[in-house]
Formats: sequence, C-alpha cells, structure tokens
Amino acid sequence: MPSFNALTLSHQFMTEHVKPSAFCIDATAGRGYDTAFLADLAGDNGKILAFDIQQEALDSTAALLAERNLSNRVQLILDSHANLEQYASPESVDLICFNFGWLPGGSHDIFTHAESSIVAIDAALRLLKPGGALSLCIYYGRNNGYSERDAILDHLKSIDSKEASVLVCQFVNRQNDPAIPVFILKGI
Repeated sequence: MPSFNALTLSHQFMTEHVKPSAFCIDATAGRGYDTAFLADLAGDNGKILAFDIQQEALDSTAALLAERNLSNRVQLILDSHANLEQYASPESVDLICFNFGWLPGGSHDIFTHAESSIVAIDAALRLLKPGGALSLCIYYGRNNGYSERDAILDHLKSIDSKEASVLVCQFVNRQNDPAIPVFILKGI
C-alpha cells in the first residue's frame, strides 16, 4: 500500500495551491523538507520564508536547500512562528504550512506550545491572500502530550466560516497518535 499519511496529504494540498512565483511561508522549518518542497513548487521566481526557533533546524534546512540548489529562493529566520506578521504584509502570502510538535530526530523536550501556535494560526490567516491556504500537521503525544492538539482543534472551531473553511482529517484506525492534517482555505 502506498504511503498515505498527514505529510502526503499536506504535500498534495500544497501542490494544488502553490503556483510558480508564489510567496509561501514554512512556519516550522524543522529539517527543511516542506521548505524545499515549497521552493520547488514556487519556482525560480518564488519566495519562501522558513521559520524555526532552533538553530539546529535552520542548519539542517540550509544544508538540504544547498544540496538541492534552492537556497536562493528561501530566507531562513530564527524566530517563533508567533512573529510571522513581522516579516510579511497582510494578505500577501499564497500558502503557509505548519508542523506542530517537535523537531524530527531532535529532542522531544523542545516542542511547540498552544499559546504561540494559536497566535501563529491567527496571524497566518491575516497574512494569507484571499483564496490563500494553510496546511497544518499536528503531531502530538510523547513529551508534549495532548494539550496543544486539543487547544488548536478547539480554536479552529472558532474561525468564522465566512472568513475561511477548515477541514480536519483524522486517521481513526491508526495506532500511536497519528498526526492530524488540517487544511484551511481563506475566502475570496
């Protein structure tokens, strides 16, 4: 059976919503795979901002981008995703992606928190162009438990349906806390 998980769904969604010359934000760069994916989709004239609070994550991202000759399309930013609005203008971004949880292969003691993640989601909605999209993958369990997952899912219910459509997907027959993919389309 082919791989079918939060990441593959997220990448399919991004492929549908990122066109050449797009302006995108990877709000949680991690090891750089989503950053590189967005840079490929946006092409030579695209612009990508990639955020992370861990220098280790940005170093991994920089190495991957250099390996794939994509460095010129991406600006790496050592800052919290809660500060997105300091780096982009309202209604200027085509797509923003998030992976909430911890750095893959990194310490499970460092992870995202509901307080900053909810601020970041709200900021992302203000930054999106009309018709823009958000892709969220919520990783939970282990050291960060379930509080961020629960707070984000509860917050998503409060988004005005006239402003955006929110789709929450769930793998109901998977064991061990499978990631939850969420897709948000901002109204036109």
